[in-house]
Amino acid sequence: MAEVIFDADQRLWLLTTATTSYALRLDDSDVPKHVYWGPALTIGQAASIKVPVLSKISSVDGLTDEELLVEGGSRFDAPSLQVKFSDGTRAFEWKYVDYTVDDGHLAIRFTDRHYPLEVVLHYWIGAGTDVIERWTTLRHTGTDDPITLLRTDSASWFLPYRSGYQVTHTIGGWASEFRTQQTPVPYGETVFTSRRGTSSHQANPFLFVHAGDEVWSGALAWSGSWRITLRHTANGQTSFTGGFGHEGLSWRLNPGEEWETPVFAGLYTADGLEAASRRWHAYVRDHVLPHADETRPIVYNSWEATEFDVNVTNQKNLAARAAELGCELFVMDDGWFGGRTHDAAGLGDWTVNLSRFPGGLNPLIAEVHRLGMRFGLWVEPEMVNPDSELYRQHPEWVMHMPNRTRTTMRNQLVLNFARTDVAEWAHKWLDQLVGQHEIDFLKWDMNRSFSEAGWPAEADQDRLWLDHVRHVYAIIDRLRADHPGLRIEACSGGGGRIDLGMLARTDQAWISDNTDASQRIDIQRGYSLVYPARTMSAWVTDSPNPFTGRVVPLAFRFHVAMAGVLGIGGNLLNWSSSDLAEAKELLAQYKEIRHVVQHGVQHQLSAGPITGVQYVLGDEVVVLLWRPTVNFGLPQLPVRLKALNPAARYSTGSAEYDGAVLLHHGFEPELPAGDYASTMLHFTEVTPS
Repeated sequence: MAEVIFDADQRLWLLTTATTSYALRLDDSDVPKHVYWGPALTIGQAASIKVPVLSKISSVDGLTDEELLVEGGSRFDAPSLQVKFSDGTRAFEWKYVDYTVDDGHLAIRFTDRHYPLEVVLHYWIGAGTDVIERWTTLRHTGTDDPITLLRTDSASWFLPYRSGYQVTHTIGGWASEFRTQQTPVPYGETVFTSRRGTSSHQANPFLFVHAGDEVWSGALAWSGSWRITLRHTANGQTSFTGGFGHEGLSWRLNPGEEWETPVFAGLYTADGLEAASRRWHAYVRDHVLPHADETRPIVYNSWEATEFDVNVTNQKNLAARAAELGCELFVMDDGWFGGRTHDAAGLGDWTVNLSRFPGGLNPLIAEVHRLGMRFGLWVEPEMVNPDSELYRQHPEWVMHMPNRTRTTMRNQLVLNFARTDVAEWAHKWLDQLVGQHEIDFLKWDMNRSFSEAGWPAEADQDRLWLDHVRHVYAIIDRLRADHPGLRIEACSGGGGRIDLGMLARTDQAWISDNTDASQRIDIQRGYSLVYPARTMSAWVTDSPNPFTGRVVPLAFRFHVAMAGVLGIGGNLLNWSSSDLAEAKELLAQYKEIRHVVQHGVQHQLSAGPITGVQYVLGDEVVVLLWRPTVNFGLPQLPVRLKALNPAARYSTGSAEYDGAVLLHHGFEPELPAGDYASTMLHFTEVTPS
């Protein structure tokens, strides 16, 4: 049960989540000090904990354990809050004011002892989760000069004294996102960051710090540049702090203005990394996603079939094939608008290309709906080609700096959505597009990073990095409010903008442009560290794969894509009749098990050369297994399942197994001979023996 308790004598707050506790107290100088984060405690037990632990060392080395580490005094670690007042003073001195508790939300209010700055530390705990949401609000309570903000992290998270901490995070690049890395936590400061204006392909704003089975993890709900600093001191103190922005930025907090940071959520688990992932999945499902109870439809996307050569005829032909397979949502990708016949022109001119669609979009949409599918459309609102009517009319709308080259990437420039006129223009055409057509789904893409992120007409230019993202959020929020039936997929050249902030506004995410089934296994596993299968778009595309040239059987491609939200992205007009028949059968199999995949509890599996994933929902279990390569001379190990009832039997329809045997010994799956072998098994729990 979520609960917040305050001990007035100790000036101590205890937050109780589903199975854990978090405690902080005010010291004699009103500094909010971290006390505890771990298995559940009572308020009396929390009160008995004395901090700091290493008081003698702290008096020399400047040990800090503040809930939000500030500058000033004997603090020498990377600060979470850096401000500069008009007279040049940079230090902050805490003065406690009061606190409030409302429906699991604890807000503790402070002011600076001299300057007109109010700081509110926020904590939120929701029912049924061990995740704690934290964020910070800054208010300028004066009437004169602005206060310069240099770093405004959402939270600092302090860990108990343990030896041998490891950190798990992801690295990558375009088409190679979510590669998992695990290393010992080094001494000093380790910075995980994106300076690209998005959460990025190269890193993702989460990390897991663990010692043995104990795991402390954090995930930032922000879709722009971000920074998480992992701190490990020579005397053994370990913590991490994170928030939006990156080094070198500064902006102003004007008199009367309030500044709120995004949520930096934290989670403690005592039973390992996989269990931590499952708790993150449950939190995303119960407290982040807008329509978590929905089962996502099977999408067909036309991009790899036609690329820019789209027209009403080939799209109708593809739609007919997709409907025959059993697809439920047809998405027309790039090339339907303006002069967008290739990637160097037309982006920004969001009117239907009438030479390709003489009757507009409605005839195609009507045909897709007649075929029994929903209709979706690709858009990229934040970008513009220099060769476009929009850019010729409004060259000042893009991010740019005086006397600097406007760097193009993918023949694109970035529109400055921090400008209210640009944001309003984008919302207007999107609202009209959805409102004037029966559009059920938008694939919102964002294909490049920021460069020359300037705004010459604005005195406080660095706010562009933050306000751009906030306006993207606001546009999506308005679209969803005005069009309740609209569903949206997050995309950024693949997985370049996936985070809790974007998932709070979208229904699924395109996690990588790389559709090679062999490589997708690792990409999908890294994604699943925090984000659930319910959000993970996964396509079956052509073979040889357009990225790697790898030839992979159709069943293997399907079985890998079945681990998330299955979609089809190949050129169905070129598929053989046997491929179409096999695909139709596999797609029908997915429909039978997708409720378990999308709403069940996920477990990772491994047995020698075989890897896989298991989902459990009630009395149903789905197992997907993949063996990319055969290793001659090595025995095939039994595949052990997880989270079953040992007293029950489990049936696949053709065979029955004892739960205890599946758990403790495993079974030998029947796989085709050779490389790229795979299978899907659907178990149902039967009467206990």
